Amino acid sequence: MSKDLKGKVALITGANKGIGYEIARQLGSRGASVLIGSRDIGRGEEAANKLRLSQIDAPTIQLDVSDQKTIDSAAKQIESEFGKLDILVNNAGILSDSDAYGGKLRLPPSQVDIETLRHTYETNVFGVFAVTKALLPLLKKSKAGRIVNLSSGLGSLTLNSDPNSEFADFKLLAYNSSKTAVNAITVLLAAELKDTPIKINAADPGFTATDINQYQGYRTVEQGASAAVRLATLPDNGSSGGFFDENGVVPW
Repeated sequence: MSKDLKGKVALITGANKGIGYEIARQLGSRGASVLIGSRDIGRGEEAANKLRLSQIDAPTIQLDVSDQKTIDSAAKQIESEFGKLDILVNNAGILSDSDAYGGKLRLPPSQVDIETLRHTYETNVFGVFAVTKALLPLLKKSKAGRIVNLSSGLGSLTLNSDPNSEFADFKLLAYNSSKTAVNAITVLLAAELKDTPIKINAADPGFTATDINQYQGYRTVEQGASAAVRLATLPDNGSSGGFFDENGVVPW
């Protein structure tokens, strides 16, 4: 087993299940200490225990990306215990367009409740920014900080504009636009950090079977995690400010 990430410290939000857990497993299997960020500390500890059975160093950290107090507490804990952060994967996200799956009629964008939009942005957009902002000082202490924002092809304006795209019928206003906003945050932060060793990119996991889509996705979590893991471990000459899936560049 390759240990090329030994000495690296990685935080994955929403890491107690699904793609987040798989990202943690893959990074941990390569020697990184993977902090299992989880809203529910008990579920986080369950996930961490499974990883530890594979000799993965997996501390648990309570982190609700929509709660600034837990974000600040997590930052202090990481600083106290590790003094730096090498990899941040902003994986935690929700799909609160309640009619998206399960056979219910999908509402047209104009009919989406404003509270659904707010609720989605609180986690998917504001949460990503709040966590990144709080942990940026620790990422700057790394020799090669990496930030990966989990996005989605559903956030691509190009693909949303294409009536022939695979998911042309999935016009989920809250979710899709939240991922478009994540892409914008990625681009703007990359421009700010261009003269630092930090690289930040957005990853599209594809239609992966997780509870967010009631396991209707046709991709495995191993496949869904692959782009994020690659971006989390980019070499010094790797790209920054891009949007990628496992096959390459995804259009904005």
